[in-house]
Amino acid sequence: MSVLKCVIFDMDGTLTQTNRLIYDSFNEIAQRYQGRTYSAEAITAMFGPPEEGALLAIVGLDQIDKAMEDYLSYYRRRHNELAQLYPGILDLLKWLKNRGVSLALFTGKGIHTTTITMDMFGLKPYFDFVVTGNDVANHKPSAEGIRKILSHFGLREDEVLMVGDAPSDVKASHEAGVRIAAVLWDSYSREKVLQMKTDYVFHNVAEFSSWLRSRFD
Repeated sequence: MSVLKCVIFDMDGTLTQTNRLIYDSFNEIAQRYQGRTYSAEAITAMFGPPEEGALLAIVGLDQIDKAMEDYLSYYRRRHNELAQLYPGILDLLKWLKNRGVSLALFTGKGIHTTTITMDMFGLKPYFDFVVTGNDVANHKPSAEGIRKILSHFGLREDEVLMVGDAPSDVKASHEAGVRIAAVLWDSYSREKVLQMKTDYVFHNVAEFSSWLRSRFD
């Protein structure tokens, strides 16, 4: 790899342990509007577009604005009870920032939930550029978000590393021509990712952090 100038992080399952919060938030709305709940697998299958895209399938167009309001209220209220930063992530972000590495976030989450999580976990100061699911026309596994980041910083593909836990992160990285570090400390698609072609695979934050720091020694 050339000199590493930018690291692009996915959010859910990469920086933040938020799967339980997402599943419970979706089921709060499903129970309230449909009188039913969904399995984690069924909710995961809805991932791709931002939350309003998945909620639309649950509540319909007429109720989407109210349902989204209810979703965000629940997400915010239960956030610090049901979600956390993975231990070691904040220290790694601080270290990269101090080394002058540009940090970007590329998440399929909508702008509202992304902002809530970044605010509550104090992540905003570390990221120079953020691309959410509301900022692209084509969601992961499209590489549109990565290309926006490359353009923003004026970087070549070989100067950037994408870090993510899902097949969509791997596919987006391949399409963009950037290296992908698959991080599997909490991936809901661990086995699928392991079957894909990746540049690097890491199983815990400490392992990934040590490798990344060694690139600057």
